[in-house]
Amino acid sequence: MNLLANIRQRFLPVLESLGVPPQDYIGMIRPAQDKKFGDYQVNFAMALAKAVGKPPREIAQQAIQAARLDDLCDRVEIAGPGFINLRIDDRLLSRALGAAFTDERLGVPRTVRALTIVIDYSSPNVAKPMHVGHIRSTVIGDALARVARFLGHHVITDNHLGDWGTQFGMILYGYKHFRDEQAYRSDPVQHLGTLYRLIRQISDYHTAREELLRLERQHNDLENAIARSRAVGEPVDKNQKKQYAQELQRLAKKQDELAEEIASARKKIVAVEADPHLLGLARQHAQINQAVLEETAKLHAGDGTNLALWREFLPHCMGDIEKIYRRLDVSFDVVLGESFYHDQLQAVVDDLRDRGLAVPSDGAICVFLDGFDAPMLIQKSDGAFLYATTDLATIKYRVATWNPDVILYVVDHRQHEHFDKLFATAARWGYAGVDLRHIAFGTVLGEDGRPFKTRSGDTVGLAELLDEAERKAKAVLLDLQRDARDGIAADRIDRIASVVGIGALKFADLSQNRSSDYTFSYDKMLELKGFTATYSQYLYARVQGIFRRAQLDPEAIRSQVQPFVFAHPLERELAIMILQFSETLDEVLVDYRPNLLAQYLFQLTQTFFKFYVQCPVLEAETKELQASRFQMCDLAARTIKVGLGLLGIGVVDQM
Repeated sequence: MNLLANIRQRFLPVLESLGVPPQDYIGMIRPAQDKKFGDYQVNFAMALAKAVGKPPREIAQQAIQAARLDDLCDRVEIAGPGFINLRIDDRLLSRALGAAFTDERLGVPRTVRALTIVIDYSSPNVAKPMHVGHIRSTVIGDALARVARFLGHHVITDNHLGDWGTQFGMILYGYKHFRDEQAYRSDPVQHLGTLYRLIRQISDYHTAREELLRLERQHNDLENAIARSRAVGEPVDKNQKKQYAQELQRLAKKQDELAEEIASARKKIVAVEADPHLLGLARQHAQINQAVLEETAKLHAGDGTNLALWREFLPHCMGDIEKIYRRLDVSFDVVLGESFYHDQLQAVVDDLRDRGLAVPSDGAICVFLDGFDAPMLIQKSDGAFLYATTDLATIKYRVATWNPDVILYVVDHRQHEHFDKLFATAARWGYAGVDLRHIAFGTVLGEDGRPFKTRSGDTVGLAELLDEAERKAKAVLLDLQRDARDGIAADRIDRIASVVGIGALKFADLSQNRSSDYTFSYDKMLELKGFTATYSQYLYARVQGIFRRAQLDPEAIRSQVQPFVFAHPLERELAIMILQFSETLDEVLVDYRPNLLAQYLFQLTQTFFKFYVQCPVLEAETKELQASRFQMCDLAARTIKVGLGLLGIGVVDQM
């Protein structure tokens, strides 16, 4: 039962009768922030006062009378200037818990308006190993897909692989010039990765040498501009003074960004020039960047040799990626790479030109859009296509194939301008009826506040990240075993460590507001008390231990449900928390934020452990109370299991 949805439904006619848009005010009905005020609060009376020309308390009184809450609430109060406080009737709570207890969906209703939702996430470049940067897109997209499906929406998950771009040009060039045949035959994926990194390092070296002088000149120009501004002095006028300060701040920020780019370029140059072997290769392959582009162009043109090599490399690369997905328990309905759309790109450009939406500019084909400083480029002057062209072809294909209501792109926040232009172009092209959303996310940071790297400064591989999470989880489990009442068999430790370690890694990401950067810490994510998956997994394991000690089968008690009893305030508080699972899932999909579910599971776990300490189960005063508490334990544990499962995280019977 969704208590919040029921309450909102009662007040909906009230808002309609007042002649205001209900959607503007219905969200002001929320769970109470402070339990002393009740279970839910209705806070729209103050906001409505000006709109309808009545005092807020009068509006609140009118709303209460019209909503007819007698069967839902045993206490309805107007507080302060017009807050409406609601306390759910205990008899209703008991019935709702009973219904959830016997329902495999825990009383969560399916949506009455099922949408078709396409979710585009993960999308690694096939030619190189997955790294820490892929974790956010993968786990956020997977969690959103699981929640949407559970609520009854039709979901299509699409892994839009980078299997056709410049990275393959690098591998083709490396394979032709640097391959070690024995190493390739022994481990194709590892050797292709080695070749990619080598070509990338040489390529970056030449690019850095070309860019360094320009970057240093820009940095000096900014330094001079700042010096001139300071020499003129701060204006007297208040508004001009503010503008002066903002401009100095902008210039200083740009100067800092350029300084970082200069430092990065110098580091790439030094790394090669300090190694005589690498420097020799760089000098021998001075035109490597152009050569890589030519290899990529030959592949796209259907060159027999490059196409055959691409087909040979692709299964090896995909096999390596699939190993990661299996460990993460992530799967996709559709895996369509950029190569799938290649033959459709010219038709996209031609159609946009025929409609007058795309025009030539300096030899290239561009879409000019209001509100943007630069146009969206869809074909270069040399005829090459761009990511934007492929993304437009992808929208066209998805709409024709699945007729979606919503398409979600779970992609790094740094791509926001690309998606703003893409969505604006798609709307003008005829796809305004599809809700296109960029589900942006921030960066994974190290303890130093910079993007998470290895000690040597390399990007952390995703396989390495998972290995370390499992290793640390095993260490935590072995530590727990020293004081455990029920020991875990040695042959089960590794499996449990995998569930706990990878669950901790996922939860560490999903518990964050996706828009924000977050600091990664193995130690914090595995804490047994705190905002972690391990804390909630421990609850589930603890409940299974209670049933083992009582020699009770949870399945058996579900077939003979007893009335839920609230002899202690914490029993009632836990009941409300359990029943708020349904409304939490609805909230997740309002703005596609899995962290709301993670926060709910943490709060439920906290409430359960307070209940567990203060409300004895095995030593309950009466059999009726004991039966109720056994049921409450089981229902809380199942809610944790289902909730974690919707985040792609498993549970274990023992920790």
